[in-house]
Amino acid sequence: MKKYYALGLVSLFTFLTVLVSISCSDNDDSDYEPISPVTVDLSAVPYPKLSDYKFFVGEMKNQVPALGVLEYEPISSLFTDYALKKRFVWMPKGVKATYNGDHEVFNFPTGSVIIKTFYYNNVLPSNTTRIIETRLLIKKETGWIFAEYVWNAEQTEATLQMGGSFTNVQWQDENNEVKQTNYRIPSEAECLTCHKINEEAVPIGPKPQNLNKSLAYTTGNQNQLAKWVQMGYLESYPSNITTVVNYKDESQPLELRVRSFVDINCAHCHRAGSHCDYRPIRLAFNETTNRANLGVCVTPEEEIPGLVNIVTPANTSRSVLHYRLSTNDEQFRMPLIGRNMVYQESVEMIEQWINSLSGCN
Repeated sequence: MKKYYALGLVSLFTFLTVLVSISCSDNDDSDYEPISPVTVDLSAVPYPKLSDYKFFVGEMKNQVPALGVLEYEPISSLFTDYALKKRFVWMPKGVKATYNGDHEVFNFPTGSVIIKTFYYNNVLPSNTTRIIETRLLIKKETGWIFAEYVWNAEQTEATLQMGGSFTNVQWQDENNEVKQTNYRIPSEAECLTCHKINEEAVPIGPKPQNLNKSLAYTTGNQNQLAKWVQMGYLESYPSNITTVVNYKDESQPLELRVRSFVDINCAHCHRAGSHCDYRPIRLAFNETTNRANLGVCVTPEEEIPGLVNIVTPANTSRSVLHYRLSTNDEQFRMPLIGRNMVYQESVEMIEQWINSLSGCN
C-alpha cells in the first residue's frame, strides 16, 4: 500500500511539473499570455471609486501597479506645494502611442489612461505618508476627460470629486523643517485651465523630451522610451532626442535649468492656443533658445509699478518673472493656480540666472 501511495505522489508531481513548464514556457509559440486586471469601460468612466479601475494590486495606498500599468517619471517635475508624485500609464491591448515630435505629447490611442497620485511623506503629527489625490486623464472617442479622486483619511479608497476643495497638510521635509500648506485639490474647470489647447483637454508631461532617461524598473534600469516600446505602448522614437535637464541638478548649465523649469511649470499656459496665449512669452523648451521668448528685455503687456521688463538683466527687483514667482498674491503669482506656497528654491535659481544676464541693447 505504501509503495502504491509513493508511486501516486511521484506521478502527481511529474504531472504538475509538466503542467507548470507548459504554462510558464518562454517559447514564442505558446498561446499563454497574462491578462491585465485593469478595467476601463469608456461608456462607464469615470467610475465612482479609484479602486473600480483595478490599477493597483494589494493595498491601493502602496501604489503597486497591476499588470500592464507602467510607472514613468519626468526628468523635471511640476511644483505643487512640495507634494510628491507617482505617475503611471495604461493602454488597452493592441494599441499604442505614436511619436509626435521631441517636444510634443505622444499621440495616445483611445482608451489610454494617465494616472498621477499626489502625496506627502512625514506628515505630522505621526510622521506618516498621506495620499491626497489621484488625477486621471482618460482618452475617450471624443477626446480626453478628467477624473479627480480624493483619498479618505484611512487611505483605503479614493472617491470621484470634481468640484475642487482644500485640505490642510503639515509635514517635515528632508531638512527637518516643518512646512504647512492649505493644499488645493483642483476642480474640473481648473484642470482644463492648464490642460488645454484651443479649449480641448490635453496631457502635459508625457513627451519624449521629458522621458528620455533611465528609470529603475523591477526588471532593472532601462530608458523609459525603450520601456514604453517594449511594453507595446509606443511604436518607435528617434535615436537622437533633444532632452530637458533636471532643473534641480546644479551641475547642469544654469540657463538649461531655467528653460527646463519654465517648460514643465509654465509652458502649458504660455504657448499658442493655451490659457496665457495673449502674453508675449513662449516658454516651451524648444522655444526658449530665443531669450526674447523668456521675456528678457521684453516689456510686459500689463503695467506693474517698478517692473520695467518681464526679465530685466542683472536686476531682479525690476523683473516681472521674479516678482510673480516670489509672491503669493493671487492677482500676480505664477502659476495662477496649482500652488499656494512660494517655491523658494526656484526663486533662488531665477535670481542667479537674472543676475548672470547682461544688459539690454
